[in-house]
Amino acid sequence: MGGPSEGRRLTDPDFSASGPFGGFGPEDLLACYARGVFPMAEARDDPRVFIIEPEQRGVIPLDAFHIPSRLRRTVRGEPLEVRVDTAFEAVLDGCAAAQGPDREDTWINGPIRRLYAALFAMGFVHSIECWRDERLVGGLYGVSLGGAFFGESMFSRERDASKVALVHLVARLRKGGWTLLDAQFLTDHLSQFGAVETPQATYLERLKPALSVRPDQGALCAPLTGAEAVALASG
Repeated sequence: MGGPSEGRRLTDPDFSASGPFGGFGPEDLLACYARGVFPMAEARDDPRVFIIEPEQRGVIPLDAFHIPSRLRRTVRGEPLEVRVDTAFEAVLDGCAAAQGPDREDTWINGPIRRLYAALFAMGFVHSIECWRDERLVGGLYGVSLGGAFFGESMFSRERDASKVALVHLVARLRKGGWTLLDAQFLTDHLSQFGAVETPQATYLERLKPALSVRPDQGALCAPLTGAEAVALASG
């Protein structure tokens, strides 16, 4: 879910050329996900968007998701209210903001914002949000296509907020019958949850059957207690 702009660049479309999407629209973006590639920009102010195909793919196994013990207690205690799809653009803003010295810039530029906003309106993008006292303090968003969920980015303004969102996401995906959770790149942060790195060819072998799955979309928005989320995510 987010990561360095590594991998083979298949195309270099300039979205600032003309029109709202510069000749590359939401349907084209869905087609990219279906063939195992995804978009990234070099920087917020760079109008170009590159299509990335990494040699190694980060995947979070839904049947082997690990929740550290302290996080289990946090999620069960419900210090944050978890909502789904109520503030997608605010989540996008949070993910695009600088988050300390390790992430001073963002790969979310104007064209990417427009594309994902369009996919959200079409029902293909979802946000998992963590709230405290009506203030958004963390969350994540991603693309759902068939039984595959493509995690895009996450952010935290409070300790563990994005981690709580991830536990709730996995719980809902498992409950609804999704079979693949793509994380794009393996990071130390994701490794603690059991994320693994797999060759792109192997990833594509897993992606094809996942796309034919028809999960219960209602499971994403279904209310869950913290205890239910931990139980579902843990399998």
